[in-house]
Amino acid sequence: MRLALGLLALICSAALAQGGNPERALKTVEICSACHGKDGNAVVPLTPSLASQPETFLVSQMILFREGLRQVPAMAAVFAKISEQDLVDLAAYFSKQTLKPTTAPRDAALFEKGEALSKRGSCGGCHLPDYRGHDQIPRLAGQKEDYLAATMIAYRDNKRSGTDTTMTGILYGIADADIKALAHYLAQQK
Repeated sequence: MRLALGLLALICSAALAQGGNPERALKTVEICSACHGKDGNAVVPLTPSLASQPETFLVSQMILFREGLRQVPAMAAVFAKISEQDLVDLAAYFSKQTLKPTTAPRDAALFEKGEALSKRGSCGGCHLPDYRGHDQIPRLAGQKEDYLAATMIAYRDNKRSGTDTTMTGILYGIADADIKALAHYLAQQK
């Protein structure tokens, strides 16, 4: 796995060095829009919003899908024939889109519990204090609550393949109720 991640870093760096063009992505963005929304704000349950995600993070995830290192059959099929330049262009496009804030009401008790758990887990240490992410670290602020919860459970249960094991270790043993609170808190961030 270490070799695969090293190769991913090399491929990702080479792809990003080419530079992304959001305008050029308009020819391929339609392949993403049915689930993730044309503006990167997901329209399908349990699907992440791509708007405002860090460009490097987006490129690395698309390469993981394409190379079969992250097992999501629907995504592997989408990226099977997409060039490095198209990946970089798509990442540039979605990283520049504005993430729409949640319209779900805030549950004060759940929010407070999630805030305390986030501080205790030092989530802002990697994802930044405002949870906007950077480089290969994803934005959590404003992400869809259902997706955040499902993803954290997958990490906790060691079912998220093709990624660094840091989150698996951090979330190991965390109760579903705590994950629900964390997801609610992070989804409510702007």
